[in-house]
Amino acid sequence: MTDMMKTLVESQARYIALRHQLHSHPEIGLEEYHTSDLVAEKLSSWGYKVNRGLAQTGVVGSLTVGDGKKVLGLRADMDALPMQEQSGKAWASSEAGKFHGCGHDGHTTILLCAAEYLAKTRNFNGTLNLIFQPGEELLYGGRVMLDDGLFATFPCDAIFALHNMPGLKKGTFHFKKGPMMASSDTIIIDVNGVGGHGAYPEKTIDAGMIACYIAVALQTIVSRNVVPFQPAVVTVGSIQSGLAPNIINEHARLQLSVRALNADVRRLMVERITEIAQGQAKSFGATVKVDHVNGCPELVNGREATDFAISVAKELMDPSMICEDTHAMMGSEDFAFMLERNPNGSYLMIGAGDEPDLCPVHHPGFDFNDELIIPGARYWCTLAEKFLK
Repeated sequence: MTDMMKTLVESQARYIALRHQLHSHPEIGLEEYHTSDLVAEKLSSWGYKVNRGLAQTGVVGSLTVGDGKKVLGLRADMDALPMQEQSGKAWASSEAGKFHGCGHDGHTTILLCAAEYLAKTRNFNGTLNLIFQPGEELLYGGRVMLDDGLFATFPCDAIFALHNMPGLKKGTFHFKKGPMMASSDTIIIDVNGVGGHGAYPEKTIDAGMIACYIAVALQTIVSRNVVPFQPAVVTVGSIQSGLAPNIINEHARLQLSVRALNADVRRLMVERITEIAQGQAKSFGATVKVDHVNGCPELVNGREATDFAISVAKELMDPSMICEDTHAMMGSEDFAFMLERNPNGSYLMIGAGDEPDLCPVHHPGFDFNDELIIPGARYWCTLAEKFLK
């Protein structure tokens, strides 16, 4: 066992307890006050210069060792999901309707574990910026940190982040050059017609029925407008119109989630959604309002940074535990904003286990696998020492 591994293993029980503490007190996006207090206190006690307030609850810990000019950024997300936990664990959420159902408590713990080791050993030459980001589940917390001056204040030569992933063999590391995760756009379509009595439909313009036509027509975008070799998804997750069976409603609302792995495909789908909604509504004598509520770009990993990240993994584990070209995912991740601003970076996955009964992320029974804390921290420590050697 290497000195690094021995030291990290000795701290394992402390960090499992810390992860359970974070899990028991989940906080949703841009409300991570307790979590950011804890992170800031830890970093400060280890000698990091701590900056707070980016995106309200963001924390950046900066540590310079020696005279090296290179700067490395490592990012962890901190926020929980607005959902009820059903894991039955002793450390389950104490907050009704809030739950670390994606493992951000584990990601924060991994980076803190690495932060302590790197501060105590100081076996690097340069500057380390540790970015603890709020609001990832909102898919714009990273963008707000950037808007608030993250890279202006803490420029980084390269940036990296990781995520646990149930369904992949435990302890395996997964990398991909280029597009790895899809863009995500939330679009709301409001249909406005003329309401009336259900017995006299000829006197109305049925917004609910028009919403149904729009929903069906939207499904032709992927099948008839997008090149078959480009992954794309248009999901109508919600259609809302009225409460009674004998009333034809003047208003209906559709809520959409739109995903793509290519920027041109993303633009095409957003344009076609507006055109189809307007065209369908006009054919029935109705009007629509299309609102693009939120958008996150596709996550694109830099080739050079990903090669470097893979080389670090090869120093630590058997090749059978490394996937150098994992499949792209239609899920989204707002680390994409940071990679868009600084393309010299990479995002990787750590397998959390592939047992058939293992709960996926965003499932009420999910819990982060504590066995990933030390391998994840060891990876960050090795990457930092190698990049800032």
